[in-house]
Amino acid sequence: MTELIRRVLTGIKPTGSPHLGNYVGAIKPAIDASLQTGVRSYYFLADLHALIGGTDPGKIQRATLEIAASWLALGLDPNRVAFYRQSDIFEIAELNWLLSCVAAKGLLNRAHAYKAAVDHNEAAGHDPDLGVTAGLYTYPVLMSADILMFNAHAVPVGRDQVQHIEIARDIAQRFNHVYGADYFTLPEALVDEHCAVLPGLDGRKMSKSYDNTIGLFLPPNQMRAAIAQIVTNSKLPGEPKAKDESALFAIYQAFATETESTALADAMADGLAWGEVKSRLGDLVESKIAPARERYQALLANPSEVEAILVAGAAKVRVESMPFMARLRDAVGLRSLNSLAPKLVKVEAKKTAKLTTFKDSEGFRFKLVAADQKTVLLESIAFDDARGCGQMMAALKAGQGVFRELEFGVECEIDGAVVANGGGDSIADVHDGLNDIA
Repeated sequence: MTELIRRVLTGIKPTGSPHLGNYVGAIKPAIDASLQTGVRSYYFLADLHALIGGTDPGKIQRATLEIAASWLALGLDPNRVAFYRQSDIFEIAELNWLLSCVAAKGLLNRAHAYKAAVDHNEAAGHDPDLGVTAGLYTYPVLMSADILMFNAHAVPVGRDQVQHIEIARDIAQRFNHVYGADYFTLPEALVDEHCAVLPGLDGRKMSKSYDNTIGLFLPPNQMRAAIAQIVTNSKLPGEPKAKDESALFAIYQAFATETESTALADAMADGLAWGEVKSRLGDLVESKIAPARERYQALLANPSEVEAILVAGAAKVRVESMPFMARLRDAVGLRSLNSLAPKLVKVEAKKTAKLTTFKDSEGFRFKLVAADQKTVLLESIAFDDARGCGQMMAALKAGQGVFRELEFGVECEIDGAVVANGGGDSIADVHDGLNDIA
């Protein structure tokens, strides 16, 4: 019995270097998940999606390198998983169009990103579609193509992304229904309710939109300087401090063991100074990130190594995407016209009786062989020369033969002389043979 392999797919949008919040909330859990048995993991750099929000080619290229290098440096094993660049899988763009042709406009009208853009424009008194590109509007279809191309069973997402998985399911169901087969697996959203949300410098969720992030691969001195900026209250050294009084403990806990976290919480309750808390956090983060930072810098300095990994990853998954796309093309009617050519049925030539000559030790003879090419209906007497034999054959064909049934066969007479006989056949069989001569 073949073991069912669960396929899990994760998209990684190249938007620049990751920060500590990205690592704790998304990267580390995803890399840990890639080590599970019975799971085939797909990780792709969503560079086609990046085109929707950016028009700086150099920035997109650089971000692709930085994000790929980040994941590789942090432990993603390209030999264990499928790690590829979205734009290298040409079949995804083609599938995007096939899905667009069955996706309902009303479904896309309800997509959060599009609705948010429209609401923003209307609130500002602008045309509802001001600045809205077709790429933004059809973003969920491209995401569906990413997922459905490899028939992912599950897609890890934040709660705000669940709608995109629901849209992918709706489009997959519609395609399956229209074309009459289960071409696509219906994916499920995999939401980790316990996913850590790291606070930023100001205590709010760490996010580039809040400008409160701490870069994951900052040099050690810059990392400590950034940690020193984390907001705390004014409690002095010696005063008890609760672990939830600052973002410091939450960040520390994300990197520490349970024993280390408990020890810091106790020290804070005993009055540990904020400066010392920041120092301990700096030491811990540095111990965890330093090895990855070294690998990250080495990859940035050698883009060709990253490119080779991505190209190899694309080759690995196109073994799946190319034949699947061929099947989908056939399903929708994108087929070779050769399939419409009439089928040529080989018709075997009808076998007929034959009147042939041959020579034996007594002279020249002719014989009439039935259509089965086996039964000899008549065989002539021996003639001294081929000419005489031929003349008798011509006379026989011309209907000059007179036939008589004997007790054991048939004889043929021409001009009063017996010229041929056959054993065991009726006169009717001989006449049929003569009429059937090719």
